[in-house]
Amino acid sequence: MEKVLDVKDVYFAYGKKHVLEDVNLAVFRGDFLGIVGPNGSAKTTLIKIILGILKPQKGTVVLLNSPIDRFNQWNKIGYISQRVKDFNIAFPATVEEIVGANLYSQMGFLKFLNKEHKMKIRKALDIVNMPGYQNHLIGNLSGGQQQRVFIARTLVSGPEIIFMDEPLTGVDVQSQEQFYGLMEKINKDLKITLVMVSHDIGVITNKANRVACVGDKKVCVHPSEDFDKEGHIKKIYGKDLSILHHRH
Repeated sequence: MEKVLDVKDVYFAYGKKHVLEDVNLAVFRGDFLGIVGPNGSAKTTLIKIILGILKPQKGTVVLLNSPIDRFNQWNKIGYISQRVKDFNIAFPATVEEIVGANLYSQMGFLKFLNKEHKMKIRKALDIVNMPGYQNHLIGNLSGGQQQRVFIARTLVSGPEIIFMDEPLTGVDVQSQEQFYGLMEKINKDLKITLVMVSHDIGVITNKANRVACVGDKKVCVHPSEDFDKEGHIKKIYGKDLSILHHRH
Protein backbone atom coordinates (compact mmCIF):
# COMPACT_ATOMS: atom_id res chain seq x y z
CA MET A 1 0.00 0.00 0.00
CA GLU A 2 1.15 3.52 -0.80
CA LYS A 3 1.88 5.74 2.18
CA VAL A 4 0.53 9.28 1.80
CA LEU A 5 1.41 10.37 5.34
CA ASP A 6 4.21 9.18 7.61
CA VAL A 7 4.63 10.60 11.12
CA LYS A 8 7.73 9.26 12.89
CA ASP A 9 8.93 9.63 16.49
CA VAL A 10 7.16 12.96 17.03
CA TYR A 11 7.38 14.80 20.35
CA PHE A 12 5.55 18.06 20.99
CA ALA A 13 5.23 20.35 24.01
CA TYR A 14 3.60 23.69 24.75
CA GLY A 15 6.39 25.23 26.78
CA LYS A 16 7.19 22.68 29.47
CA LYS A 17 3.92 20.81 29.03
CA HIS A 18 4.47 17.70 26.91
CA VAL A 19 1.30 16.67 25.06
CA LEU A 20 2.64 14.15 22.52
CA GLU A 21 5.53 11.73 22.94
CA ASP A 22 7.03 9.20 20.51
CA VAL A 23 4.08 9.41 18.10
CA ASN A 24 4.15 7.20 15.01
CA LEU A 25 1.33 7.26 12.50
CA ALA A 26 0.99 6.14 8.88
CA VAL A 27 -1.90 6.86 6.52
CA PHE A 28 -2.24 4.90 3.28
CA ARG A 29 -3.87 5.98 0.04
CA GLY A 30 -7.60 5.25 0.19
CA ASP A 31 -7.75 5.16 4.00
CA PHE A 32 -10.55 6.64 6.02
CA LEU A 33 -8.74 7.23 9.30
CA GLY A 34 -10.76 8.28 12.33
CA ILE A 35 -8.92 10.04 15.18
CA VAL A 36 -10.56 9.82 18.61
CA GLY A 37 -9.61 10.79 22.13
CA PRO A 38 -10.80 12.80 25.14
CA ASN A 39 -10.86 16.60 25.21
CA GLY A 40 -7.37 17.97 25.70
CA SER A 41 -5.67 14.85 24.36
CA ALA A 42 -3.95 16.84 21.57
CA LYS A 43 -6.00 15.58 18.60
CA THR A 44 -6.11 19.03 17.01
CA THR A 45 -2.44 19.54 17.88
CA LEU A 46 -1.64 16.35 15.96
CA ILE A 47 -3.51 17.62 12.88
CA LYS A 48 -1.69 20.96 13.08
CA ILE A 49 1.68 19.15 13.26
CA ILE A 50 0.74 17.01 10.25
CA LEU A 51 -0.15 20.13 8.25
CA GLY A 52 2.98 22.00 9.30
CA ILE A 53 1.12 24.64 11.34
CA LEU A 54 3.00 23.51 14.44
CA LYS A 55 6.59 22.28 14.45
CA PRO A 56 7.44 19.34 16.71
CA GLN A 57 10.45 19.50 19.01
CA LYS A 58 11.49 16.11 17.69
CA GLY A 59 10.47 13.76 14.88
CA THR A 60 9.48 14.01 11.23
CA VAL A 61 6.34 14.37 9.14
CA VAL A 62 6.32 13.33 5.47
CA LEU A 63 3.21 14.23 3.46
CA LEU A 64 2.84 12.92 -0.09
CA ASN A 65 6.51 11.94 -0.07
CA SER A 66 7.66 15.42 0.92
CA PRO A 67 8.98 16.57 4.33
CA ILE A 68 6.33 18.91 5.72
CA ASP A 69 8.72 21.84 6.04
CA ARG A 70 9.29 21.68 2.26
CA PHE A 71 5.78 20.67 1.26
CA ASN A 72 4.28 22.75 -1.56
CA GLN A 73 1.48 20.60 -2.99
CA TRP A 74 -1.30 22.31 -1.04
CA ASN A 75 -3.72 22.01 -3.98
CA LYS A 76 -3.75 18.28 -3.22
CA ILE A 77 -4.78 18.84 0.40
CA GLY A 78 -8.30 19.65 1.61
CA TYR A 79 -9.21 20.84 5.10
CA ILE A 80 -12.58 21.15 6.84
CA SER A 81 -12.59 22.55 10.37
CA GLN A 82 -15.26 23.00 13.03
CA ARG A 83 -15.05 26.74 12.37
CA VAL A 84 -17.22 26.25 9.27
CA LYS A 85 -20.23 26.58 11.57
CA ASP A 86 -19.04 30.05 12.60
CA PHE A 87 -19.08 31.40 9.05
CA ASN A 88 -20.91 34.73 8.82
CA ILE A 89 -24.07 33.70 6.97
CA ALA A 90 -25.02 37.37 6.56
CA PHE A 91 -22.07 37.81 4.20
CA PRO A 92 -23.63 38.52 0.76
CA ALA A 93 -21.83 35.80 -1.19
CA THR A 94 -23.26 33.24 -3.58
CA VAL A 95 -22.58 29.52 -3.42
CA GLU A 96 -20.52 29.86 -6.60
CA GLU A 97 -18.35 32.54 -5.01
CA ILE A 98 -17.84 30.52 -1.81
CA VAL A 99 -16.88 27.33 -3.66
CA GLY A 100 -14.87 29.21 -6.28
CA ALA A 101 -12.75 30.93 -3.63
CA ASN A 102 -10.78 27.69 -3.37
CA LEU A 103 -9.75 28.11 -7.01
CA TYR A 104 -8.19 31.52 -6.36
CA SER A 105 -4.65 30.28 -7.05
CA GLN A 106 -5.79 28.98 -10.46
CA MET A 107 -7.31 32.28 -11.57
CA GLY A 108 -5.53 34.73 -13.80
CA PHE A 109 -4.37 38.25 -13.07
CA LEU A 110 -7.92 39.65 -12.94
CA LYS A 111 -9.05 36.94 -10.50
CA PHE A 112 -12.41 36.06 -12.03
CA LEU A 113 -14.13 32.72 -12.59
CA ASN A 114 -13.85 31.53 -16.16
CA LYS A 115 -15.86 28.81 -17.92
CA GLU A 116 -13.50 26.04 -16.75
CA HIS A 117 -13.71 27.19 -13.11
CA LYS A 118 -17.50 27.32 -13.24
CA MET A 119 -17.58 23.79 -14.67
CA LYS A 120 -15.47 22.58 -11.72
CA ILE A 121 -17.84 24.32 -9.31
CA ARG A 122 -20.90 22.69 -10.88
CA LYS A 123 -19.21 19.28 -10.72
CA ALA A 124 -18.36 19.77 -7.02
CA LEU A 125 -21.94 20.83 -6.27
CA ASP A 126 -23.24 17.75 -8.11
CA ILE A 127 -21.07 15.52 -5.89
CA VAL A 128 -22.61 17.02 -2.72
CA ASN A 129 -26.15 16.74 -4.14
CA MET A 130 -26.65 20.48 -4.66
CA PRO A 131 -26.94 20.93 -8.43
CA GLY A 132 -28.24 24.32 -9.55
CA TYR A 133 -27.45 26.10 -6.28
CA GLN A 134 -24.54 28.16 -7.57
CA ASN A 135 -26.50 31.45 -7.64
CA HIS A 136 -28.10 31.03 -4.19
CA LEU A 137 -26.88 33.24 -1.37
CA ILE A 138 -25.06 31.21 1.29
CA GLY A 139 -27.09 32.92 4.04
CA ASN A 140 -30.38 31.64 2.58
CA LEU A 141 -29.38 27.98 2.92
CA SER A 142 -30.02 25.60 5.80
CA GLY A 143 -27.16 24.59 8.11
CA GLY A 144 -26.86 21.22 6.40
CA GLN A 145 -26.80 22.81 2.95
CA GLN A 146 -24.14 25.29 4.07
CA GLN A 147 -22.00 22.42 5.31
CA ARG A 148 -22.32 20.69 1.93
CA VAL A 149 -21.27 23.92 0.21
CA PHE A 150 -18.06 23.94 2.24
CA ILE A 151 -17.47 20.28 1.38
CA ALA A 152 -17.86 21.27 -2.29
CA ARG A 153 -15.40 24.10 -1.69
CA THR A 154 -12.89 21.53 -0.46
CA LEU A 155 -13.55 19.19 -3.39
CA VAL A 156 -13.39 21.78 -6.17
CA SER A 157 -9.58 21.86 -6.27
CA GLY A 158 -9.36 18.05 -6.64
CA PRO A 159 -7.63 17.09 -3.36
CA GLU A 160 -6.02 13.71 -2.80
CA ILE A 161 -6.38 13.91 0.99
CA ILE A 162 -8.98 15.71 3.11
CA PHE A 163 -8.30 16.46 6.78
CA MET A 164 -11.27 17.23 9.04
CA ASP A 165 -11.15 18.56 12.59
CA GLU A 166 -14.48 17.72 14.28
CA PRO A 167 -16.53 19.07 11.34
CA LEU A 168 -19.82 17.91 12.91
CA THR A 169 -19.65 20.08 16.02
CA GLY A 170 -23.07 21.71 16.47
CA VAL A 171 -24.60 19.94 13.45
CA ASP A 172 -28.02 18.25 13.72
CA VAL A 173 -28.39 14.49 13.40
CA GLN A 174 -29.93 14.56 9.91
CA SER A 175 -27.07 16.68 8.58
CA GLN A 176 -24.59 14.33 10.27
CA GLU A 177 -26.14 11.38 8.42
CA GLN A 178 -25.85 13.24 5.12
CA PHE A 179 -22.26 14.18 5.96
CA TYR A 180 -21.19 10.58 6.59
CA GLY A 181 -22.98 9.47 3.43
CA LEU A 182 -20.99 12.05 1.46
CA MET A 183 -17.74 11.04 3.13
CA GLU A 184 -18.33 7.41 2.18
CA LYS A 185 -19.01 8.47 -1.42
CA ILE A 186 -15.92 10.69 -1.51
CA ASN A 187 -13.72 7.99 -0.02
CA LYS A 188 -14.95 4.98 -1.99
CA ASP A 189 -16.11 6.46 -5.29
CA LEU A 190 -13.65 9.35 -5.68
CA LYS A 191 -10.78 7.45 -4.00
CA ILE A 192 -9.93 10.41 -1.76
CA THR A 193 -8.07 9.64 1.47
CA LEU A 194 -9.83 10.96 4.58
CA VAL A 195 -8.46 11.81 8.03
CA MET A 196 -11.14 12.89 10.48
CA VAL A 197 -10.95 13.96 14.12
CA SER A 198 -14.24 13.06 15.79
CA HIS A 199 -15.80 12.98 19.25
CA ASP A 200 -18.47 10.53 18.02
CA ILE A 201 -16.68 7.28 18.81
CA GLY A 202 -19.55 4.95 18.01
CA VAL A 203 -20.09 6.29 14.50
CA ILE A 204 -16.52 7.00 13.41
CA THR A 205 -15.35 3.53 14.40
CA ASN A 206 -18.06 2.08 12.15
CA LYS A 207 -17.39 4.40 9.20
CA ALA A 208 -13.57 4.53 9.18
CA ASN A 209 -11.42 1.59 8.12
CA ARG A 210 -8.73 2.50 10.69
CA VAL A 211 -8.92 4.26 14.05
CA ALA A 212 -6.22 6.23 15.86
CA CYS A 213 -6.68 6.68 19.61
CA VAL A 214 -4.97 9.73 21.11
CA GLY A 215 -4.46 9.70 24.85
CA ASP A 216 -1.82 9.82 27.56
CA LYS A 217 0.52 11.57 25.06
CA LYS A 218 0.47 8.52 22.77
CA VAL A 219 -1.26 7.52 19.54
CA CYS A 220 -2.34 3.92 18.93
CA VAL A 221 -3.73 2.84 15.55
CA HIS A 222 -6.04 -0.12 14.98
CA PRO A 223 -7.97 -1.52 12.01
CA SER A 224 -11.61 -0.71 12.69
CA GLU A 225 -12.66 -4.37 12.57
CA ASP A 226 -10.17 -5.14 15.36
CA PHE A 227 -11.09 -2.08 17.40
CA ASP A 228 -12.37 -2.99 20.86
CA LYS A 229 -14.57 0.02 21.64
CA GLU A 230 -15.08 -0.86 25.28
CA GLY A 231 -11.46 -1.80 25.94
CA HIS A 232 -9.56 0.81 23.95
CA ILE A 233 -11.85 3.71 24.68
CA LYS A 234 -12.08 3.03 28.39
CA LYS A 235 -8.30 2.85 28.49
CA ILE A 236 -7.83 6.35 27.09
CA TYR A 237 -10.98 8.00 28.49
CA GLY A 238 -11.08 6.33 31.87
CA LYS A 239 -12.44 3.08 33.26
CA ASP A 240 -15.79 4.55 34.33
CA LEU A 241 -16.78 5.58 30.80
CA SER A 242 -19.92 4.05 29.34
CA ILE A 243 -20.37 4.18 25.57
CA LEU A 244 -23.70 5.30 24.15
CA HIS A 245 -24.48 3.54 20.89
CA HIS A 246 -26.77 5.23 18.39
CA ARG A 247 -27.55 4.83 14.72
CA HIS A 248 -26.57 7.05 11.81
